[in-house]
Amino acid sequence: MKHLLRSASLAGVAAVALTLSACGGGGDAAEDSAEVAPTDAQAEITYAIWDENQKPAIDQNIKDFNETYPNIKVTVDLTPFQQYFTKLQTQGESRTLPDVFWMNGPNVQLYAANDLLQPITGLVDAGEIDPSKYPDALNQLYSFEDTQYGVPKDFDTVALWYNKALFEKAGVDLPTDDWTWDEFQDAAGAISDELADQGVYGVVSEINGIGQSSYYNTILQAGGQIISDDGTTSGYDSPEAAEGLQLWADLIADGAAPTLQQMSDTKPNVWFGSGKAAMFWSGNWSVAEMKDSPNKDDFGIVRLPAGPERRATVIHGVGNVVAADSENKAAANAFLAYLGSEEAQRTQAEMGVANPAYTGTQQAFVDSVPSFGIDVFIDSAEDMAFPYPISQNTAAWNALETELLPQALSGERPVEEVAQELADAMNEELAKE
Repeated sequence: MKHLLRSASLAGVAAVALTLSACGGGGDAAEDSAEVAPTDAQAEITYAIWDENQKPAIDQNIKDFNETYPNIKVTVDLTPFQQYFTKLQTQGESRTLPDVFWMNGPNVQLYAANDLLQPITGLVDAGEIDPSKYPDALNQLYSFEDTQYGVPKDFDTVALWYNKALFEKAGVDLPTDDWTWDEFQDAAGAISDELADQGVYGVVSEINGIGQSSYYNTILQAGGQIISDDGTTSGYDSPEAAEGLQLWADLIADGAAPTLQQMSDTKPNVWFGSGKAAMFWSGNWSVAEMKDSPNKDDFGIVRLPAGPERRATVIHGVGNVVAADSENKAAANAFLAYLGSEEAQRTQAEMGVANPAYTGTQQAFVDSVPSFGIDVFIDSAEDMAFPYPISQNTAAWNALETELLPQALSGERPVEEVAQELADAMNEELAKE
């Protein structure tokens, strides 16, 4: 994704500040429909996603779905992640959301609170969906006020991708699962110094206002938090948070990583995939892209390096949801139930596009590209994962992160000063929830 959180995620999982003013919130709860279309039903529904790399597997899912429902036409609406939630906001305000669409953790509570999502309770009670087949943390992620709205599709953690050929060319030992921050920083600096004349940097990651791949992890590794466990206060005003941010500011200042502007002009996945960066902090959402890279035979994956206090990675996952106002609710429910099935999620695993949420299907994802060592992502979820930070209006303080943190990471302002300003502004937003 960029998806827990992108493909997962995420591929990154930043959100757009939403108001959904036309909905107003606080209205009648969305209807909880358990109706599922009969197999001979005729309907047309739209399925909105944001990851082009996953579309081949989605197309296969639709083809398989149509073997049972030949007369339900599913049209995929693909919008790049950077525009996805802006578009969804407009659709939400006019109550013209897609019938079925991808949702992420930072936005689910906001859309649920505005009665835009159909609860899945009725489908669960009818035996169409079984939440016990998915990690409980993901079921909780897609719940609001004790009601579940999303069916987990996949989950993602973050690891350290590396290019063996560039390490060898620079004469630097390959990364291991036991690396520390110091070893990581030393290697990044050494590679950048040795291969500077070839335009190669030591490390890249999404750090320009998107923390899932980068500074969320280092803040946690330093022993800090992004948001308190109860979701009411910011964690950015702690020394640990400043330490986690400072790591990235130092890497950029030392030339071990490209500048924020460089990583905005050319995305980090492109730097790494094209052989211009030796390391890449990213999640399992990058597998689909990297397995098609001309440099794929040089890629390996290890756990993120250990910070001063602990090992840590953010965990997130994409969920499928049905619009509360869908005019084709029965057909949408049938497709939602199929997308959550073992068959559908195994297909995505076998095609190497996502680490599925359905219990027992993850091994197919690991086996899809055995040379990478994808099992690192699953192992990391078991013993070093922390939930993706969210609140009811995550998007409001995500926007503050995007506005303020580049000033610290670029060296424009001291990290501690920016982090304190962010914490103060974030606490103001959290107090409104």
